[in-house]
Amino acid sequence: MPNNDTAEFQLNNGLKVLLKPVRSAPIVSNWIWYRVGSRNELPGKTGISHWVEHMMFKGTPTFPKGSIMRLVNKNGGLLNGFTSYDYTAYFETLPADRLDLGLRIEADRMGNSVFDPDEVESERSVIISEREGSENSPNFLLREELMSLAFRAHPYGHQVIGWKEDLRRITHDDLWDHYKTYYGPHNAVLVIVGDIDPAATRARIQELFAPIPAGPAPPPVTATEPAQTGERRVVLRQPGTAQYFQAAFHVPHARHADHFSLMVLNAVLAGASPMTFGGGSTPTHRSARLYKALVESELATRCGCSYSPNIDAGLFNFYATVREGRSLEEVERAMWDEILRIQDELVSEEELGKAQKQAKAQFAYALESVTNQALWLGSMEMVDSYARFYTFLDDLTSVSAADVQRVAQTYLAETNRNVGWFVPRTEEVAHG
Repeated sequence: MPNNDTAEFQLNNGLKVLLKPVRSAPIVSNWIWYRVGSRNELPGKTGISHWVEHMMFKGTPTFPKGSIMRLVNKNGGLLNGFTSYDYTAYFETLPADRLDLGLRIEADRMGNSVFDPDEVESERSVIISEREGSENSPNFLLREELMSLAFRAHPYGHQVIGWKEDLRRITHDDLWDHYKTYYGPHNAVLVIVGDIDPAATRARIQELFAPIPAGPAPPPVTATEPAQTGERRVVLRQPGTAQYFQAAFHVPHARHADHFSLMVLNAVLAGASPMTFGGGSTPTHRSARLYKALVESELATRCGCSYSPNIDAGLFNFYATVREGRSLEEVERAMWDEILRIQDELVSEEELGKAQKQAKAQFAYALESVTNQALWLGSMEMVDSYARFYTFLDDLTSVSAADVQRVAQTYLAETNRNVGWFVPRTEEVAHG
């Protein structure tokens, strides 16, 4: 377990800063996290956070369009940005002596991003095309239907990219107002991990970020999803070549006491994910229960489950691609059988230890990269607290077989499940 050597401080404008020295290599990873994602969007403006993320790559008076990427690449670094349900993040990983470039980029686009009207219209076409490309995926379409089914009140019910009708309607002023409300120091966390001098870095952060004024307090997200009291189903019939199964169960937020038990449940069923925090997925382990039950039995060509922490109550998801010649009914029955088994029978100490060992290995792998360490620290801070980084292994190993059984019984209940079938339009699949 790493020692808690992260220095934390806050500027007068509200910017929270986390500095973690790692001197194994002359590299530094510089991240800025904004507490805004599709969770913060109102009906009629879905996808606006993802769109603003795109616009913040369009330049400032100091760093004109295209120059940010050229400069980072020229200086031997890499960069990216992404938007999730709960947050937006940008990062630059650079040689340690080039950290100042990353700091100047993020301070500048925090305060001085340019939302040129022509660029707004150009990006509208890009994002709509991105969404239309996703619509070619049956899994995307089914996921969208399932999320809308599972969430009746909470904004988690729409995809991060937003509805196409909203993307056509959002205006330049909408984007600008969203930027000024959410993408300022009052709503951000700066995370720097790598070969740094903490005192000098702190002084430079103060110099670059302190002059940026805080924006208005972002409106709180007050929507609470009502408890689900019965199974919900959707059957999507579209052109396609395969049948797909998805299911989702409501689970608590990341700060809940059952969080780590749900992580281990996921590891037992499908294997440990490399990035339980911060997104990411991995193919289901061949030794995991779902793989044996569905793929080895030749019911499905692909299957698994996933659990990721959220600020508000989220979902525990299951998925499968039905093998040609087999049916959705067979796949669903096999999926429920595995859920019933883990509800009825305690996981053996050997299987529990194996699942925990896989999760520990993924965590250890994350520690090898300063970029991944900053990703874990930042994403944990967004949904809970960065301090979880330092108690992660203890929290994980404290989960017992009884805990795994209990959360399976509590959350993977029939009255709490949402089920989606994708049926190629040319096929008739009985559903009763």
